[in-house]
Amino acid sequence: MQDSTHSPSAQDGAGGNTPEHSAARLAARLTATLESITDAFLMLDRDWNLSYMNGEAERLLQCRREQVIGRNVWQVFPEAVGGPYYRAYHKAVESNSSVSFEEYYAPLNLWTEIRAYPSEEGLAIYFLDISARKASEAEIHQLAFYDRLTGLPNRQLLLNRIEHALTLCGRIGHSGAVLFIDLDNFKAINDTRGHDKGDILLQLVAQRLQSAVRASDTVARFGGDEFVVLLEDLDADAASATAGAQESARKVQHAFCQPFEIAGVQQYSTPSIGITIFDRDAGSVDDVLQRADLAMYQAKAAGRNTIACFDPEMQLRVAASVALEADLRRALAQEEFVLHYQPQVGVDGRLAGAEALLRWNHPQRGLVSPAEFIPVAEDTGLIVPLGQWVLRSACRQLAQWAGGAATAALEMAVNVSAHQFHRPDFVGQVLAVLAETGAPAGRLKLELTESLLLKDVAGTVEKMFLLREVGVGFALDDFGTGYSSLSYLHRLPLDQLKIDRSFIQEISGEGHGAAIVRIIVALGQALDMTVLAEGVETAAQFDFIVAEGCQAYQGYLYSRPLPAERLAEFIAARAGG
Repeated sequence: MQDSTHSPSAQDGAGGNTPEHSAARLAARLTATLESITDAFLMLDRDWNLSYMNGEAERLLQCRREQVIGRNVWQVFPEAVGGPYYRAYHKAVESNSSVSFEEYYAPLNLWTEIRAYPSEEGLAIYFLDISARKASEAEIHQLAFYDRLTGLPNRQLLLNRIEHALTLCGRIGHSGAVLFIDLDNFKAINDTRGHDKGDILLQLVAQRLQSAVRASDTVARFGGDEFVVLLEDLDADAASATAGAQESARKVQHAFCQPFEIAGVQQYSTPSIGITIFDRDAGSVDDVLQRADLAMYQAKAAGRNTIACFDPEMQLRVAASVALEADLRRALAQEEFVLHYQPQVGVDGRLAGAEALLRWNHPQRGLVSPAEFIPVAEDTGLIVPLGQWVLRSACRQLAQWAGGAATAALEMAVNVSAHQFHRPDFVGQVLAVLAETGAPAGRLKLELTESLLLKDVAGTVEKMFLLREVGVGFALDDFGTGYSSLSYLHRLPLDQLKIDRSFIQEISGEGHGAAIVRIIVALGQALDMTVLAEGVETAAQFDFIVAEGCQAYQGYLYSRPLPAERLAEFIAARAGG
């Protein structure tokens, strides 16, 4: 009997293993498990009342469970009613199927990853805080699609939006526009005030651009000091769309009227704006941007701080320029260039020398005028190798002249471009060419333009004096057509002023040509320089320059530019005469 009091059946009778006790232990074990998991967990009954919440859910939802258990979840979180959470949970219950999604809950500034499972008891909801991952993804997206300095959409995002806009044009028939904006003289601001101040200006420009356009328009930083505005949903009519785009461009231009405050200093900046309209037939994104870019360069060429609309002629001109550049590069390699020489003569009839003039002997087109290819050569930098070729070829000719009795005293005048002269190695190049060809330095005269002299006057003076030491002379070409300044003119070791042909042609007309010629001659005399008149074609022009005191001239009256062999014949005939 005593033993039987300690039998298992006796303990069971005391309630140690009853169904109620087992359920309690299971519930306790389940609760412990739900409290230990990293997920936040909620249980909702069929009436949407909160029946359970673990500790992680308390932390993320910022509430105490004893305060919300038994309450309707939509009353606890009223901002969620009708939103993504509300719709997803109802869908799970109504379809009796699980749902999973990611969503942001603004009142708690919380990104969540949700998994919800319906049952007869209600809805079991597991959720994780994914705010850190979303922040990381947002940062990656920001770096990939937004400019770090200005916060504007970058080139890649702009390309995506233009592509989307082109697709939309094809679908609904509207048109759009791209404004390509380049800041005028931004490099000068960077150079004078520093790159940090330049960066501040870019940030301020970005703000002004955004304030000047509609909220629906895209303002992007394309790169450097270039910005692009994408205008969508313009009228399908081309004229109306153009008018709308021009109005937007004028607003952008007006936004630059007030100065920018940078580190306590007022800084003015202006935009050059190119416009292109696009529709369903606009072509690719690159095509659209290229047209806007061309229009922007047209605005630059028109004087800056202007607006230009694309027209097909621009593309034709650029295509022709690109083709000409390729042709020039081939011509340099194939040695298709030749020099012609225009005699320079004293008013007493004595031949003084000749000016070397570049000609292009094109295999299909014949002789091509320098007026056609020199601007392209300057824009592309080809003027530098071209200039070196001219100098070397002219010095070879000068060395030949030095060996002949009739030509030993002749000078060779060679034009030098600003690109060529301002290279750090220019003096060394000239000295090397003189040594290579054996040309007498005292018979070489380099002709410089006023615009060349104005840049880096101190450096220009230094280079001229270094070459002057070996005997090289200098002439100021086309005097009076540039930005003449007596403040630098007297500092330069110049030997000659050349009167531009435009003034000579005007001496008999109603213009001021005659007066200008008199002033230049007087200036040359005061500065102890010889004065040469260009473009003398008539006896009356010759008589005028002689009367005014010019010492020399060149022009058709005496001779046209001649190839080397014909010049030799010309000189021989004059000597024989």
